[in-house]
Amino acid sequence: MKLTNWAKVGLTSLVALTLLTACGGNSKKSSTGKSEQVFTRMEGDVIGGMDSAAVTDAISGQALVDTMDGLYRYNGAKLEPAVATKVVKPTNEGKTYTFNLRKNAKWSNGDPVRAQDFAYGWKRAVDPATKSQYAYLFSGIKNADAIMNGTEKPESLGITALDDHTLKIDLDYAIPYMDGLMTNPVFFSQNEKAVTKYGSEYGTAYNKVVYNGPFKLTKWTGTNLSWSEVKNKDYWNAKAVKLDRIDVQVVKEPSTALNLFQSGKLDDAILSGESARQMKQDPAFKAQPQASTFYLELNQKKVAAFRNKNIRLAMSKAINRKEFVTQVLGNSSLVAHTAVPQNLAQMPDGTDFAKAATKGHDYPTTFDKKEAQKLWKQGLKEVGISSLNVEFLTDDSENAKKSSEYFQSQLEGVLPGLKLKITSLPFKSRLTRSESGDFDICITLWGADFPDPITYLDLFTTGNQSNNGKWSNADYDKLIQASKTTDVTDEKKRFNDLLQAQNILTDEAGIIPVYQTAQAHLVNPNVKDVAYSPSNQYNFIHTYIAK
Repeated sequence: MKLTNWAKVGLTSLVALTLLTACGGNSKKSSTGKSEQVFTRMEGDVIGGMDSAAVTDAISGQALVDTMDGLYRYNGAKLEPAVATKVVKPTNEGKTYTFNLRKNAKWSNGDPVRAQDFAYGWKRAVDPATKSQYAYLFSGIKNADAIMNGTEKPESLGITALDDHTLKIDLDYAIPYMDGLMTNPVFFSQNEKAVTKYGSEYGTAYNKVVYNGPFKLTKWTGTNLSWSEVKNKDYWNAKAVKLDRIDVQVVKEPSTALNLFQSGKLDDAILSGESARQMKQDPAFKAQPQASTFYLELNQKKVAAFRNKNIRLAMSKAINRKEFVTQVLGNSSLVAHTAVPQNLAQMPDGTDFAKAATKGHDYPTTFDKKEAQKLWKQGLKEVGISSLNVEFLTDDSENAKKSSEYFQSQLEGVLPGLKLKITSLPFKSRLTRSESGDFDICITLWGADFPDPITYLDLFTTGNQSNNGKWSNADYDKLIQASKTTDVTDEKKRFNDLLQAQNILTDEAGIIPVYQTAQAHLVNPNVKDVAYSPSNQYNFIHTYIAK
């Protein structure tokens, strides 16, 4: 899931402690006197939206996974059927999938979940009018590329409801990671009646969307800093759901998160910086490695100097990543040398993809002050300037502010003539500016949508909506295209294409990878069975609070 914010590692300020009324991890009495299972957790910022065809941020993605069901879902690393009755094998040389759907799946408005709902949701997502930044994930599904290019109508997409409970998918070519794609919210079904009813307001508040998942969202008006997810008694697998409610609170400061956990008002708190270092020896401390990479995007369309390779390489070599992750973050995050994180995918010989990409390769992600200054001087000369003043766009969380201040100090200290002006904005405002290209430098977090390198490398192809920095390389584009078409069924050739593409991206500093996230958590030991997926999302279906 795209995380163009600091929220998943960062911690966002608590605006109203009075909103937290219940102690975390306790059984609570309902109005009927019945003991309830309530799990209290935090997020780094607000939900951006609940339209599964349009959202890009991880917080919204998590809320969608909690409240919606697609064909499949992850239970930890295990892929399990959701609305589909089983995980199916494709036919027609990997180009045709036929799903049988559960007959007891229903929407919260009482409608049955039908094959037509998936067809409608997918066609709406790939329709250029929807402006979905995730539409490119449909590439490879029959006619998807032509629809996105405007030469075919959305109705021609290769998805057909054979009847209410039978769904057929036709591909232009086999997609090795098709199963994992099905867990991404953009591939969820949508209730056409609800989308039509609410129009432009669909997904903007808890009562302007309908649900078919294990929980239903409540108390979310679109901007508020707390919300709840209550058990959906009409969920097809409701008997497996143990929690009665999940209470979520936005928290911006690590010290506040720590205090809330210690006072019993959070069952799961996310820490960073000094708070994380302070609590590393606590029995409740848990470092959660993530398949997520933070990287700098340099806007080559807006800032001409960033089109110069030496300037980009100089900025990459000027960052002391090891110092940053240990002294600023302090949450067990890892230095990143590649866009693709470690432990996401393996080469055919079993070697970790990220490690294979760095083996025997002199990457420009190693801190080297002397070399950075040499490249910087050369780049400025080639561009014909002696200094560069740019804006560094970031979120307004405490973690984001500290991190951007570090980058400002480090880059200005190493590169003579570089001046960074930090602009801190609320998440939604910052997201709007970064996605519209209204920035000079911004830092982006991308979390894996499925366990395959293409979930990262596809982002930086020419014209991809998530390529906010507008870096472009024809050889890179050809390699990515080959991995998805001519070489897609040859595992060795496909991974070699991806490996070469990764090397081009980093050698050219198309982006500047900084670190791979690991969230530092304090978790109530009474909280059991929280599953974490390869796509960086939690599955709370089996979670419960031990008595």
